Amino acid sequence: MITIKNVEELEAERERQRKAWVENGGEGNKFFIDLAWANLSWANLSGADLSEAFLYEANLRGANLTGATLIKANFFEANLRGANFSGADLSGANLSDADLRGSNLRGANFSGADLSGANLSDADLRGSNLREANLAFTDLTGADLRDARMLY
Repeated sequence: MITIKNVEELEAERERQRKAWVENGGEGNKFFIDLAWANLSWANLSGADLSEAFLYEANLRGANLTGATLIKANFFEANLRGANFSGADLSGANLSDADLRGSNLRGANFSGADLSGANLSDADLRGSNLREANLAFTDLTGADLRDARMLY
């Protein structure tokens, strides 16, 4: 299992995976970092770029992703409980069935994201952009949606 605690460790892992990808015949710009099942709990990834990263069932509980770029990242069934995504760009991201209970999602961009089946109970979504996001079967019990943009 991969364990990452900060942006430097993240970049080292990205480079390790990119080198292995190239050595195995990878070409073009289709590379993405694979962090499935990784432990990123309580990591400080503020400002990190994890666009198109694969974070299936990853543990990011309590992680700091303030201002991170997470465009089209895949957080399917990830543990994001209590994480800080304030100001992060999660446009087009897959957060289906993810656990975001009690997370700080203030001012985050979820435009076009898939949040179906996600648990956002007690999450702070103030000022977030949820336009064109899939919220089917999403638990928003106790979530703060003040000033959130939800219309198309």
